[in-house]
Amino acid sequence: MDNNKNPQREVRRIFDLLDYACARYPRTDCLSYKSDDKWIAVSTEEYRQTATLLAYGLLALGVKRGDKIATVSNNRPEWNYVDMAIAMTGAVHVPVYPTISSNDYDFILNHSEVKMVFISDSIACRRVSAVKDNIKSLQRIFSFNDIEGVENWRTVLALGKQNADHLHDTLEEVKASLEPDDVCSIIYTSGTTGISKGAMLTHRNFVSNAIASCEVLGLDHNDKILSVLPLCHVYERCFIYQYQYLGIGIYYAQSLGTIVRDLCDIKANGVNTVPRVAEKIVEGFMKEGAKLTGEAKAQFDRAVELGREWDHEGKSAEYYREVASLDEPVYRHWREDFFGGHLKFFGCGGAAISPNLSRMLWAAGIKVCEGYGLTETSPVVAHASVKHHRFGSVGPVVSNETVRIAEDGEILVKGPNVMKGYFKNPEATAEAIDADGFFHTGDVGYLSEGNYLHITDRKKEIFKTSSGKYIAPAMIEGKAKESPLISQICMVGENQKFASAIISPDFDAVRICLQNEGFDALNMTNAEVASCDATVRLIDGELQMVNKTIGKVEQIAKFHVVPDVWTSETGELTQTQKLKRKAILAKYAGVIDAIYSQDKVAK
Repeated sequence: MDNNKNPQREVRRIFDLLDYACARYPRTDCLSYKSDDKWIAVSTEEYRQTATLLAYGLLALGVKRGDKIATVSNNRPEWNYVDMAIAMTGAVHVPVYPTISSNDYDFILNHSEVKMVFISDSIACRRVSAVKDNIKSLQRIFSFNDIEGVENWRTVLALGKQNADHLHDTLEEVKASLEPDDVCSIIYTSGTTGISKGAMLTHRNFVSNAIASCEVLGLDHNDKILSVLPLCHVYERCFIYQYQYLGIGIYYAQSLGTIVRDLCDIKANGVNTVPRVAEKIVEGFMKEGAKLTGEAKAQFDRAVELGREWDHEGKSAEYYREVASLDEPVYRHWREDFFGGHLKFFGCGGAAISPNLSRMLWAAGIKVCEGYGLTETSPVVAHASVKHHRFGSVGPVVSNETVRIAEDGEILVKGPNVMKGYFKNPEATAEAIDADGFFHTGDVGYLSEGNYLHITDRKKEIFKTSSGKYIAPAMIEGKAKESPLISQICMVGENQKFASAIISPDFDAVRICLQNEGFDALNMTNAEVASCDATVRLIDGELQMVNKTIGKVEQIAKFHVVPDVWTSETGELTQTQKLKRKAILAKYAGVIDAIYSQDKVAK
């Protein structure tokens, strides 16, 4: 095959990636997963064949162009097979997070009118089964794991094998009839401010975005990546298409708890994740550092201190020499023991990463590259790379997109990556995409050096105090979360005299501090830790350091420590670990009232 051909002509629909990868970058470990503590590899050709047989099976089951098929699954090769098979038949893939609530399942599966659902395991089965009688359009459920009473996905595969010969021409005709602007997926937004909306994404949306943003990786067909984020999330999905386009081997992490082990096991060259995962990894080597003594402890502490000041240039020669001198005793161990020693690219998106954390990782040779995008933009709008990186920026705007900053600072995006619209919601579509074709992101930011995008806050999250002063909470919350004692924080203060905060602490880190102060903290419940005066004092000290770095109006005057760990399952966070502010405000309404009550002051 001629490598000088226009890649857009070769890959016009997402299923074109299969032929493209087989022709250019066939490999034995195209997709890999772990089973019984062993990595099982799937070749590029096996991937294509399995997806094609599944497509035959779907056609044999009566699947037609435009039908909706949902997946509720963890990361595994079967997800990829189904994704490509759905695309080949002209049906529409509706990927769903396994951990959403029953109400969300009910809404998404009903609203999208799914005819089939592919589930991963018994947990997903229970959740879908709880609402299946409400889904009038639902005809079949197939499971990847063996579950009694549930049809297995191999049934569809077997049906495909039986009908391959007489359905071959039919499938080819369907594939040939599909255009880049046909919808291939409906992805429901995480709903931080209300009911989820289904973004209709076309083949062109995905293909254009994946190919145009490939350069940020700095990887090629000789490399391997660890896939961590859920495949149902648009950020990971786009990168998975990139990996296939570049011929990179994809290894699926077993779970969030095994990321460090998996990175080291496969000696990964790249990984794409969210800030909370990066924070957890860093917490790991910070805990290891806390155990050191003597010179080793002094070197570790100095490495952390210098790392937080890192910049690519502009520091003194003495500074860079000292950083280099700490590589062998400290930084090298971080790279090898926590990242596998071969990492070239560490992508991070979904939310802003702490600047101090990012600088420290760069000093250690872990090249954190932030990106920015939304479900509606397929998703990448801007992304830093190793070659094009500025601290405080999410990187240059993707080459085939246009970003405009509105008068009120809102970021507007136009390009082939912008969704077709919201499914069955023309009003919301018209509100989101203006007459000139620009998508209104709802985020506030600015451009520097012509093309480097900076995000300052979420437009809808900015609130105004009673004095008329505006506060952008995300930046301040990010600073506060640099503290090892603060896991999550939500600022409040709309129409109030001052800003306050609800804080979910890192209970393990706080217990260590309390234990050092003489408390029997290891036997304390979360509620006892949260209500302990010493905990309040410790967190107050952390917030005072933040307050020194921001204006008086923005400072956190009061706060309340809650006994709850915030997660997507408990409803305070989205699946991508963003705050669900409305849910938090509702849950802690009494606490917030107490903070602003003259009779009852909380701190």
